[in-house]
Amino acid sequence: MLPDRSFFYRLAEAAKAETLPRFRAGVDVVNKEAQGFDPVTEGDRAAEVAIRTLIEAEFPDHGILGEEHGNVGLDREHVWVIDPIDGTRAFISGVPVWGTLIGLQKNGRAIMGMIDQPFTGERYFADGNGSTYSGPDGEKRLQVRDCGSLSKAILFTTSPHLFVGEEMVKYREIESQVRLFRYGTDCYAYALLAAGHVDLVVENSLKPYDVGGIIPVIEQAGGIITTWDGGRPEMGGTIIAAGSRAVYEQARAILSR
Repeated sequence: MLPDRSFFYRLAEAAKAETLPRFRAGVDVVNKEAQGFDPVTEGDRAAEVAIRTLIEAEFPDHGILGEEHGNVGLDREHVWVIDPIDGTRAFISGVPVWGTLIGLQKNGRAIMGMIDQPFTGERYFADGNGSTYSGPDGEKRLQVRDCGSLSKAILFTTSPHLFVGEEMVKYREIESQVRLFRYGTDCYAYALLAAGHVDLVVENSLKPYDVGGIIPVIEQAGGIITTWDGGRPEMGGTIIAAGSRAVYEQARAILSR
């Protein structure tokens, strides 16, 4: 038995109860990385515990891949992939584009997923057949757009500073060819792509939990998401997402050199 929309919404509400009260409230931040800055907050940890508790009660035979509390049963047929706060840097800076990512895989393939934006009250959900939006402006079916070509595309990336060496060269080449580029929206960029507001997202150094909830939302809205070399994106790494085949092919021709 697979979960339904109401269960995903329960998970999102449980996470939101832990994250939203801590947002803009002077949260405690712990740095996970000795050589840099990889922040984690109380909200990250508490939200993941809340999600895992519900999954373990409802689907005890499912595995869980989580960012903060380790992995269980990754060899099982169904595995949940959880990022309790995607965009922790935004979260601790008071910027409201952070989200909660919840995905479900079957035999290693992402089949259902949610991008939940607690502060804006928006949910982007893929149920296995299509992607839907619910938020302050109502509910609607999600559908990517086709802008026609790279020269007409709006491009997003979290930060160009994450690219180095050849990756930076390739990214800058794409950036120089698009109509508009913007930085710093984390998972929200993928939500906007699924909704048909932007055309291209190019990123690197992503972990499985960074994309687990996103992949189904993009694909079931008619978009494309792969690694830079065209492979399946479930394991993260270098990721490209596009609203149209034309934009995808033009951008990937540069990224895959």
